[in-house]
Amino acid sequence: MRRRPFTEEIQMQWFLALHPVLQSFLASLFMYGMTALGASSVFFVRRCNALLFSLLTGAAAGIMIAASFFSLLLPAMEYESALPPLVPVLIGFVAGGGLIVLFDHILSLRLSKAHGSPACALMYFAVSLHNLPEGLAVGVAFAQGAGAAGGAAAMLLAFGIAIQNFPEGMCVAFPLRTHGMSAKKSFVLAQASGAVEVFSCTLGAAAAALIAGLMPWALAFSAGAMIAVVCSELIPASFEGHKMLASVGFVAGFALMMALDLALS
Repeated sequence: MRRRPFTEEIQMQWFLALHPVLQSFLASLFMYGMTALGASSVFFVRRCNALLFSLLTGAAAGIMIAASFFSLLLPAMEYESALPPLVPVLIGFVAGGGLIVLFDHILSLRLSKAHGSPACALMYFAVSLHNLPEGLAVGVAFAQGAGAAGGAAAMLLAFGIAIQNFPEGMCVAFPLRTHGMSAKKSFVLAQASGAVEVFSCTLGAAAAALIAGLMPWALAFSAGAMIAVVCSELIPASFEGHKMLASVGFVAGFALMMALDLALS
């Protein structure tokens, strides 16, 4: 079997030796950077290609679903706890998903009554709000990841969210540009929507590390929240443009994360 280059092994060992909170902070910077990179496309084109957007968003949905299972739900099921795994996993998952559904319902009611700039502002708030559970999920994953296998699973989750952050940055920047904002202002606001992940990711790692007994609950809660975000935002947005490309993207994204999980396990 081919060995990884020596320098790559040293870098991996160095990263895995860091405190989980610091690992989460560094990972969150990468995730935020991908949001900023997606938002920067507003400098080059005024509108995003609909077919490309369907493909990218579908892939992002597949990545997020796979990451939720392999890096959050599966570790929650296998986590040693005084209670049967069904209790924290089921309750945590339903609570996380239910919270996002409730927020979506409230925002949908407000969006239905808003037009133009107010609607755009509410959409911006919704995207920023949805970034919170994503950051928390990565932070919790790093806090529970012991050793190379656990650290690799957390890195896999961060990588998956980072990939989906690219079309998400575009998704925020282009509507702002369409509503008359300059390219510079659209970029600044769009990249700022991803900055909340830096805060929530670091907070998630710190809180989970301090309260180890809540780890399976936190993992399941994060998984439920992330899957609810995918179902309410990414999947509808991807299938709205081109159903076949969205489906191809979803399968490809899920397969990519599954392959990475198997390769790193």
